[in-house]
Amino acid sequence: MVICHACHKENHPGDQVGRRETCIQCNADLHVCLNCEFYDPKAYNECHEPQADRVLEKDRANFCDYFSPSAHAKGQEADPKADAKAKLDALFKK
Repeated sequence: MVICHACHKENHPGDQVGRRETCIQCNADLHVCLNCEFYDPKAYNECHEPQADRVLEKDRANFCDYFSPSAHAKGQEADPKADAKAKLDALFKK
């Protein structure tokens, strides 16, 4: 299963995600850095895999051999202010 970085919908492309696989909902590429388990915007080259080649366009299909589908979408990070407000609202809920 792959969660699309663009629309956050589940995709089930099979055993492996091919370079040309696209999202069934929004037609975005699935074999991209933003859908990979190793992607981290705070890491060097934004990737935790030290042997991976640098990829400049994180939202475009690539040939990375280390691609591993992530269990959660990373394309759009949550707004920290909105997240904190939601947690406070839940804490002080009447």
